[in-house]
Amino acid sequence: PLTMRKLIRLLALACLPLTAGAADLVVVANPKSGIDQMSRKEVTFVFMGRWRQLPSGLPAMPIDLPDENPQRADFYRQLVNKSPSEIKAYWSRLMFSGGARPPVAAGNAEEQMKLLSNTPGAIGYMERAAVDGRFKIVFDFSSPPQ
Repeated sequence: PLTMRKLIRLLALACLPLTAGAADLVVVANPKSGIDQMSRKEVTFVFMGRWRQLPSGLPAMPIDLPDENPQRADFYRQLVNKSPSEIKAYWSRLMFSGGARPPVAAGNAEEQMKLLSNTPGAIGYMERAAVDGRFKIVFDFSSPPQ
């Protein structure tokens, strides 16, 4: 028979995939970027090609992880509530109309970190646990909106 304990255990297991995949992502910039903090709107404008400059005036260089990286999907889901295919379609339309260029696609997380640490206008995203002295957290998805 299905006891209350078994039912609760089944429900808890059913919810695991919903929470287990969500990474604790933060948006980071090169410490020489001149940025202390960015709003969600500012991060969206940079990553969606609406701004070509950072709030500090430096040319913006948003850096994406590869398409297949789950952090990339998490990032865009949290930022603009769009799937990887919706983001790809967005950039296809924008590039066709002569709009902005999509973020630079790093080959992997190590390449993303290298670009971020060597380029003053670079901005990217990574798990909080990966942030070290080479990067400055400028937006935190887990912080309440300001």
